[in-house]
Amino acid sequence: MAEPLKNSYGPEIPRRIARMIAQVHPAFPARAFLRDALDGYAALELMPRGHHIARALRKHLPQEVPAALDILLASLDAPRGDSSGPLASFLFMPHTVYVAAYALDHFEAAMLAQHVLTQRFTAEFSIRPFIEKYPERTLAVLRSWTRDPSPHVRRLVSEGTRPRLPWAPRLRALQRDPRPALELLELLKDDPELYVRRSVANHLNDIGKDHPALLNAVAKRWLKGASPERAWIVRHALRSAIKRGDAGALAVSGFGAKAEVSVRKAAVTPQRLAIGGRIAIRFELANRKTTPQRILADLRVHYAKAGGRTSAKVFKLKTVELRPKETLAFTKKLSLADLTTRKHHPGLHRLEVLLNGRAVALGEFLLTRAKG
Repeated sequence: MAEPLKNSYGPEIPRRIARMIAQVHPAFPARAFLRDALDGYAALELMPRGHHIARALRKHLPQEVPAALDILLASLDAPRGDSSGPLASFLFMPHTVYVAAYALDHFEAAMLAQHVLTQRFTAEFSIRPFIEKYPERTLAVLRSWTRDPSPHVRRLVSEGTRPRLPWAPRLRALQRDPRPALELLELLKDDPELYVRRSVANHLNDIGKDHPALLNAVAKRWLKGASPERAWIVRHALRSAIKRGDAGALAVSGFGAKAEVSVRKAAVTPQRLAIGGRIAIRFELANRKTTPQRILADLRVHYAKAGGRTSAKVFKLKTVELRPKETLAFTKKLSLADLTTRKHHPGLHRLEVLLNGRAVALGEFLLTRAKG
């Protein structure tokens, strides 16, 4: 079993922060800070540890927030010892938490701090309270940052305004009306960095969950004269809509026509197994037409849930070019072991292949409890 991430964010983190601050601000009460920062630290998970350190920073840095921010920013380049490891950039998470929690009434200083910090960690979470409290003012700053030399800053423009950013409260105003954020994405859609373009695609994907017609309209417009890089953004942005079988997204992607194919030799083995096992799915697609067809094929599994309910999940298979009368074989292996993100339940599971978004039954299997 993998070691918990919080173990990579141990008591050496507040100690390192204390040393860095003390080097640029000798009056910093490092011992008192560490006493508070480490009190109850071991019992906390990863993100609460960052918030716990931020509260200690608030207590022991100067109470004038702009002055405290000056000290924090000055400490960023202070020698900090070993900074390797999977969570190296998380060293600066408490700094961004401090900004979000305590600098909301100090807009200029806070925006400067986030511009610097997002190039060390990420300010995608700390920027959100400012978008909510000062929407026009913050969006104006973000608009200027679309031209920033740093890809980390440009990515923040897109990532920080995502209405459904994972692990963050939703931006309800932008969820209701995403047009102000779309204006920013328009300025980033041809960004030279994949790092930024990926965020743009994920942001569009978020928008499509609440405004599918708007997503399809933007995708269609962006595809006109699109570079390969911009076309990739559109494909990635449409992924959830295509999994949902959204007709508009399928049409924009070139899969609006019904697939004129036959599904043959469908087999699911074994048809009865215990949680933790694996199944194999096999079938063939036969082109019924005398002309080529481009087919988007995905697998949809209707998982049994507690109480007799089901929950569908779509797995990507492939996009294929079927020649006239051609038959192509597909195979897919599926693990039914429990994961942190998915728990399996006994019951009947149905399988379908989605062909240009339209479902064709493949079979079913019965999942039983694992033998204890």
